[in-house]
This record gives sequence, C-alpha cells and structure tokens, in this order.
Amino acid sequence: MAISTDYLWRALSGIQPRLPFLSDFFREFPQAEVYWVGGAVRDLLWGRETKDYDFLIRGVSARDLGNFLRKQGKVSWVGKSFGVYKFIPHLTPLAEAIDIALPRTESSFSQSGGYRDFSIVSDPMLPVEEDLKRRDFTINAMAADLKRQRLIDPFQGMRDLKARRIRTVGEPALRFSEDSSRLLRGLRFAAQFDLTFEKKTWSVLKSLIGGLNALREDGGFVVPRETIAKEFVKAMVSHPVRAFDLWDTSGAFAQLIPELLAMKACPQPKNYHSEGDVWTHTRLALSQLLSPEFKKEFPEDLDAQIVLAVLFHDIAKPVTIETPEKDGTDRIRFHQHDRIGAKMIRKIVNKLKLSSYAKGSRYYVDEDRLAWLVEKHLILVQGEIDQMRAATIERHFLSPKRPGRKLLQLIYCDGMASVPENSKGHCLHYWAVKQRIQKIEALAAEQAKIPAPLLNGRDIMKTAGIASGPKVGQYLGLIREAQLNGELRTRDDALTFIKKHLENN
Repeated sequence: MAISTDYLWRALSGIQPRLPFLSDFFREFPQAEVYWVGGAVRDLLWGRETKDYDFLIRGVSARDLGNFLRKQGKVSWVGKSFGVYKFIPHLTPLAEAIDIALPRTESSFSQSGGYRDFSIVSDPMLPVEEDLKRRDFTINAMAADLKRQRLIDPFQGMRDLKARRIRTVGEPALRFSEDSSRLLRGLRFAAQFDLTFEKKTWSVLKSLIGGLNALREDGGFVVPRETIAKEFVKAMVSHPVRAFDLWDTSGAFAQLIPELLAMKACPQPKNYHSEGDVWTHTRLALSQLLSPEFKKEFPEDLDAQIVLAVLFHDIAKPVTIETPEKDGTDRIRFHQHDRIGAKMIRKIVNKLKLSSYAKGSRYYVDEDRLAWLVEKHLILVQGEIDQMRAATIERHFLSPKRPGRKLLQLIYCDGMASVPENSKGHCLHYWAVKQRIQKIEALAAEQAKIPAPLLNGRDIMKTAGIASGPKVGQYLGLIREAQLNGELRTRDDALTFIKKHLENN
C-alpha cells in the first residue's frame, strides 16, 4: 500500500465542514493550535478512511477549552490530571465521542507494566513533540497540524509506515515496561496491518512477554484480563493466521493459552489427516477463513465467534488421544474431544475474560455459543448425512436459537483443512449437508417461512389417547420429520398421519 500525504491533506481540508465547531474554535482562539493525532493520522497516510477524531489542542487552558466545548455540545472531563475531554458536538451527532486533549507528559512511577501506574501532567503550552514522545509506536506518534497543514513526525513514523515496520518510540524496554499491554497491542497492529517488527523491538517484546502474568501486591493482574482479551480477539478477527503465528512465536500463547501448544506434534490418523499434526490442521483451518472460496460461500464479515471456534475446535485432541501402541485402538482416535473441548473452552473464556466486548460487536464472544460450536463440530461425521433426520438438521442449522450459520462455517473450515490420503473425500460432509439444507429452505420459501409444527403435545395425547411422556415426543418427531420432507402440509394431514400410524402399530 502506497504511503502518501495527499489523502491526509484532502482529509484535513474537508474536516472543518464536517465538524463546524472547529471554525468557531479558531475564531474564538486564533492563537490556538489544533492537531489531529493518533491512529487516524496513520490510517490517512495509508489512504484509509477513518472515523477517529482525536484532537490535541495547544495554547488554550483546560478551563477555557471546557467552557467553549460546553456551548458546542455534550462534554465530560476525564480525570483532573489527564486533560482529556470527551465531546459530542450538537450539530454533528456522532456514534462515539471525540477525544479532545491538552498536550501532556506521562511518567511511569512503578515500571511494573501496569497501564494505570502513570503520573500524568497536562500543559497547554507543552510542545506537541513532547506529547508525541510519550506514545507507544512511531506509526502512532505523528500529528497533523490543521492550521498549517503540515505533518509533525519527530520519530520517523512515516519512514516506518513505508517500511511496514513496528518500532517503539524510544527504547523498547522502557516503553514496554511502562505498560505491558503494549506488548499485545504491538502484536495486534502487526496482525491487523500485516506489519513486521523492527529487530530490537521484537527481541525485547519476546523477552518481556512473561510480564503479562505479573501480579500486583493485592494479587490482581498488572495487565487486566479484559485488556488482554480485547487485544487478542481483535487481532484474531483482523487476520486469524497472522495473529496465530505471532502469538505463537512471541510466546504469548505459552503465557496465556498454553493449552493450545499441546496441539504441536499431536499426531492424527494419516488416512484422514495427511496435512500433519493438530497444530498444522488448526492453522490450515484458520487459513480457510481468508480464502476466496470461503468468502464466496460466506460473504459476511468474520467475527469472533467463528474465528475462535476454528481456533479451539480441536483443543482437546491432545488430552483425549488414544493410539494403537498405547491403548490398543485400531487407529489414532480422540474419544469425546468435541465434548471435552467445549468444557475447556468455557474455562479459557472465563480465565481470559474473552467476553469483554459489548454484545452486538463483531468482537463479542458468547461463551455458550462458542462452546456449542466446538461440541457440535463433529455432528456430520457421526452418521450418514442422507440418513440424518430433517428435524435434526433444522435444529442445528436453521433454528434461530442456535448459531447454525457459524456451525456450517466451522464444518467447512475443518473439512477443507482435513486432507485425506484419498483427496476425493475432501470436505464432502459440508457439501452434503448444504444440499439437505437447501431442500428444507426450498420448502420454507414455498411456505414463506420455516413452517411451524403442525401439532403440539396436547394434540398427540388427545388423538392417540395417551398420557404425557416419551411417546408424545416420538410422535411429534415423526410428524415434524414428515412435514420438513414435504409429506405433510396441514394440521389435518398430521392428524390423519397419526391415526394411520396407530392403526398400523
């Protein structure tokens, strides 16, 4: 991707019409300097659109700035020493508040890696370069001057952008020891934007990755698990394979999800998995999420549910493996790894607080649904698909109560990453169940929606003359199966079906 200031200048020239409060601000404070800072500058230099409006204002006191903003919209002051306002202008309603800050310095008073362990002092007259000096990586330490339309780049972030390189501002050991969450933030940037690390930055990052499990004196974690969860999930969704590799080679998996490392060198039966061990299979399954073929089948955006389901679907294989040599089995087997894996997932989700994003976000992890996906990922290899009851397919793949679409995606990725010695069997389960689903959906389209059951339990008990019990459920299942196969269409059809069944039995 070409790096140019052209898109940045166009964005700067168009920002005041989109945010009219800025024109009023310059009229009231002609001496003030306003800088667009943070990830927005990085993205604009890449030619990407941005919705981040983070501003640094110099030459105006916090009090005067606050009074002005309160006339222009809703505003809240974040911490007495932070010098940051959260601002939503009246005339330009935005989904998220704009950050408007005074220049500030930060100094870590503990060097323990805790992101809260900082002494922060705001100063309206502090040079912008001093503010940028406190930031984590050079690609995030640039500022765009709205008045003069010039780029402030004291740490050569533009050069690192062109080289697609991550480098800390100043000494890596100091930057990471100030705030250990920067270790994972760097991994996320590398995955999200396909960047490589500057040699020293990478070396220090790996040497300090153990700090992610450091404890405070009160027994709590220095780096909150919620912070770790957000960086991990966002990295995995941004680029599943790149994040997988980076978390492995950096040592982050070893520190935070060591259960995954047991997949390395865990063998699989070659007639079903000629691709290699469980680790290789999992990486290959993650790569399917990025393939053109997957996008054609599932054009929607990736989210945390499917990415983590693919990552964790075989996590229990190493703890359930049985071999002919050790256990006398006919081949390598992994008895109940689906069910045991689901239990392991619940523990990991809770340990790392993986459900930290808000519900509705593509990064939100629903523990129950994730565990269900792992538990059900073998449903199509446990019997003949053409013999599978239509009601079973409906319950697993078409019910709004279950993430059936995600289960299909997981089955697709698992199947495409399972390379049998006879390649003719490659992913046949997915295509077979897809055909069955299409038939049920065709019936649904004919009737405008997935048809409601024709009878309920009371109808069965009255017609068959039986009391409540398992027999009622069996009759309901028979009727539902015939209905989904198109054999029954009305309530009268179902009642006649039951009566004939009673006569013949």
